Amino acid sequence: MVDLDSEVPPLPPRYRFRDLLLGDQGWQSDDRVQVEFYMNENTFKERLKLFFIKNQRSSLRIRLFNFSLKLLSCFLYIIRVLLDDPTQGLGWSPIIWVNRSLPLWGLQVSVALISLLETLLLSYLSYKGNIWEQILRIPFLLEVINAVPFIITIFWPDLRNLFIPVFLNCWLAKHALENMINDLHRAIQRTQSAMFNQVLILISTLLCLIFTCICGIQHLERAGNRLTLFDSLYFCIVTFSTVGFGDVTPKIWPSKLLVVIMICVALVVLPIQFEQLAYLWMERQKSGGNYSRHRAQTEKHVVLCVSSLKIDLLMDFLNEFYAHPRLQDYYVVILCPAEMDAQVRRVLQIPMWSQRVIYLQGSALKDQDLLRAKMDDAEACFILSSRCEVDRTAADHQTILRAWAVKDFAPNCPLYVQILKPENKFHIKFADHIVCEEEFKYAMLALNCICPATSTLITLLVHTSRGQESQQSPEQWQKMYGRCSGNEVYHINLEESVFFAEYEGKSFTYASFHAHKKFGVCLIGIRKEDNKNILLNPGPRYIMSSTDICFYINITKEENSAFKKQEKHRKKHESKLSYHGASRLPVHSIIAGMGTVAIDLQDAGCRMSSGPTLALPSEGGKEGRRPSIAPVLEVADSSSLQTCDLLSDQSEDETTPSDEEVSAGLEYAKGYPPYSPYIGSSPTFCHLLHEKVPFCCLRLDKGCQHNYYEDAKAYGFKNKLIIVAAETAGNGLYNFIVPLRAYYRPKKELNPIVLLLDNPPDMHFLDAICWFPMVYYMVGSIDNLDDLLRCGVTFAANMVVVDKESTMSAEEDYMADAKTIVNVQTLFRLFSSLSIITELTHPANMRFMQFRAKDCYSLALSKLEKKEREKGSNLAFMFRLPFAAGRVFSISMLDTLLYQSFVKDYMISITRLLLGLDTTPGSGFLCSMKITEEDLWIRTYARLYQKLCSSTGDIPIGVYRTESQKLTTSESQISINVEEWEDTKDTKEQISYRSNHRNSTSSDQSDHPLLRRKSMQWARRLSRRAPRHSGRTAEKINQQRMNLYKRSERQELAELVKNRMKHLGLSPAGYDEMNDHQNTLSYILINPSPDTRLELNDIVYLIRPDPLAYAPNTAPSRKDSFCNTVGQDTREETQL
Repeated sequence: MVDLDSEVPPLPPRYRFRDLLLGDQGWQSDDRVQVEFYMNENTFKERLKLFFIKNQRSSLRIRLFNFSLKLLSCFLYIIRVLLDDPTQGLGWSPIIWVNRSLPLWGLQVSVALISLLETLLLSYLSYKGNIWEQILRIPFLLEVINAVPFIITIFWPDLRNLFIPVFLNCWLAKHALENMINDLHRAIQRTQSAMFNQVLILISTLLCLIFTCICGIQHLERAGNRLTLFDSLYFCIVTFSTVGFGDVTPKIWPSKLLVVIMICVALVVLPIQFEQLAYLWMERQKSGGNYSRHRAQTEKHVVLCVSSLKIDLLMDFLNEFYAHPRLQDYYVVILCPAEMDAQVRRVLQIPMWSQRVIYLQGSALKDQDLLRAKMDDAEACFILSSRCEVDRTAADHQTILRAWAVKDFAPNCPLYVQILKPENKFHIKFADHIVCEEEFKYAMLALNCICPATSTLITLLVHTSRGQESQQSPEQWQKMYGRCSGNEVYHINLEESVFFAEYEGKSFTYASFHAHKKFGVCLIGIRKEDNKNILLNPGPRYIMSSTDICFYINITKEENSAFKKQEKHRKKHESKLSYHGASRLPVHSIIAGMGTVAIDLQDAGCRMSSGPTLALPSEGGKEGRRPSIAPVLEVADSSSLQTCDLLSDQSEDETTPSDEEVSAGLEYAKGYPPYSPYIGSSPTFCHLLHEKVPFCCLRLDKGCQHNYYEDAKAYGFKNKLIIVAAETAGNGLYNFIVPLRAYYRPKKELNPIVLLLDNPPDMHFLDAICWFPMVYYMVGSIDNLDDLLRCGVTFAANMVVVDKESTMSAEEDYMADAKTIVNVQTLFRLFSSLSIITELTHPANMRFMQFRAKDCYSLALSKLEKKEREKGSNLAFMFRLPFAAGRVFSISMLDTLLYQSFVKDYMISITRLLLGLDTTPGSGFLCSMKITEEDLWIRTYARLYQKLCSSTGDIPIGVYRTESQKLTTSESQISINVEEWEDTKDTKEQISYRSNHRNSTSSDQSDHPLLRRKSMQWARRLSRRAPRHSGRTAEKINQQRMNLYKRSERQELAELVKNRMKHLGLSPAGYDEMNDHQNTLSYILINPSPDTRLELNDIVYLIRPDPLAYAPNTAPSRKDSFCNTVGQDTREETQL
């Protein structure tokens, strides 16, 4: 057996047990050598150098002591002058000899001795091999001049009264002060202010010059005018200020020479100092200096971090931030790495902003710059992305790093972050509030296709306004539109509210209807005390609790409202009011608190309806009697709810599909998408296919082994298309598809979606969309007419043009939208019946959408916009017709959503719920319904509110109204009558006739064709030349004239489109060449007053309860349900 002791080596001596007991006694016998490091610092000289020079705190004390000695020596010199008698002595002797008392001499000798020893010691410690460099230094020479003579007087008593220029110690004091300030900044670990140092140097230089001149003139004039110190001070101030009274002047040549020397020195030194000060001042203006620590601790401020600051971004932030009264005392600190441009500088010099906005040039990634901005004391930090960057992913990466840096430096500072791409959102989940631009943009554009002008609705809700825009306008629609635009979302606790306190214990729909009827406010949602989730329209079964937070739409919040009781006006024949049922509502009528409309409530039961209307009941009374509407119950009755089937799924749902649906492939499943293209997307219950579609079948314009279709018409879609023109299939485009395939959208109303992409999509994006029904893509561009025709633009209901990333940046800022605007204008001219929804980079460019140069009405709206901007409106662009109609949108309009979240932390959540980006169980969704002729019996918005609340549980929040408009003729269109056009008519008759036919519409184009101006001019030239030709030639020319008159620009464009369709093998049957909606205007009324009259084709925005929240166990047959009939009406005859 092997001996283990011989195999295992012994432990080193240092680790033996005896070493633990006896210590390191065996160290001396060990072969190891102990090495001591930094032995050079253990010498006596190095220790002195460490104490006097290297150590910041001890060095600061030494320099402070030296500074005090120099000031003491100057003070002793002044005492000596005041005690001296200049009358003694004759000739030049008063200049050489002075009277110095023995105690004063002793003090000056002591100060001089200490100063000299200290100077010699510091010179020794800083010696680097060149002794002359140390000796010839100006501070050392001044020290020798002021101290050595005093040392000599110790050994030579006769020289005690010798004049010594001790006042020159002021320059040594200045030098010590500069060094002391540098050590002070090093000791407290702060970045020194170059501006402060330069100002200090300038002031100390001026003081030293004046003090030297005063003392020098006073001493030299002892042999002349015998001036006092005050006289010398007076003379120096008058001389240096270039006033020169001449009442005090030097008499002897040495004093005159001193004045000349001092003036020359001042002319050389002071300009240099002022130049350096001016340069530092300019640099300070660029960098912005620091935000005061004292101000940060006594005042409130927020920090805005951006990579580049544009004037539009700045003004949007300031206008929205300071629109709230409680934020008026806040300071805004802007931290930007770029230099302030001229426009921003001019704006920040306005007194309104200069006192509240501080610009700091610096980076959020540097702790020093965050310290300058006092980020740790800030109330909030807004981090905005640069959307105009060519590489938007790189812009997001910069935003992420800024957010990390701020969170690392100030963990308790609330973060409000704007991100561009959704795949980067999960990196900043720690932020308090996040707005992802592409998520909101695509969801809003998607809802615009099924709920018209959703983008305008959301934009108006998230902008702060008082509703005073255009209240002096002569046009009624502008007054109503401007007034309703002031509605915003507010919140209040139910038990503290005057609006909603009386509805505690009652249903949500009852509270919403009666609060609107009584106060004109629209209750849209609640938040429970023990839950952070907001529920939009939780439905009639939700019972209001005293601890609920109520969210409502109103012109202003309840805390800023005054309540005045008004007497209810009753009809003369009404003597009594009887009550019926548990709701205790008057049977005969209820008078609206804010209107004059009586709402009859005779029947509370559900009725059958045979037509596609909002349940027009049979009128059993007098012919003039208004139809009755069921009352809104205080507490939802389960039996009535099951009978009315309020909360069932609104789609064609779970019944057995017909053979036609099966053959068409409409049998979809409902579930969550199995694949998401990015991390952080909210799961949404959607219509899905049972099996995913092969990638080859997703290509619209190319056949494959599964189908042979090569254009949109070949598919035979029953519903019109929704086409999205984008540059690339980014992950944000996924949020365009999800709201259009949400489970609450009826299957029969699902529109096919065609993605017209400039670049082929990635495989992971196709993996995400292949589960959705009727989603296709095609590689092409809106620049190409053939691509548009192949993708089915002639069969499309909506064309969504997304701003391209490659064109978002341009040398001239506002030119970034040039290509998009021109392309959309071409679409507008080629396909006039197509509803085009456009995204722009700059909101100011929306005035060019559907541009008509000689449209007087558009010019009038342009003047109105300028007036509203001059009045300080934040929504000056709201009266532009494309924006009011929801046909144009800019994502920068949603920047205010992030700013408003500082005051209303719930706005982002409510907006996400409205857009369908988030789905909370029990929360409703945004949809719409159209008012038809059979629905006009409801008459007013208040009656509609009651009808919806009592039947389907829907909450209306606004109306989208379209009116006819009399437009003047455009630049390229002139309406004429061919039969009455004669060459003999003069210009006045022509102008008069054209003015009489301005309002001719496109339906009269066969009788009144549209001609181009060039064609008219050519025809005029031909008519003038007619008498010069023979009869046959004249007849030929007349025939050409008639052909020109009959050929309009619209017909030329239609012929162009048809020819291209024939060339591509497409049938032109579906091309609507004459449908033109240019003579209409549309606008939104958010939360209109109860007595607002409903008009034909009004589209009402609804928040519908979640169909899955209160699904009954056994649903009755839908044919026996009145409310289901209403739902069917909504599906079949209204636009949801």
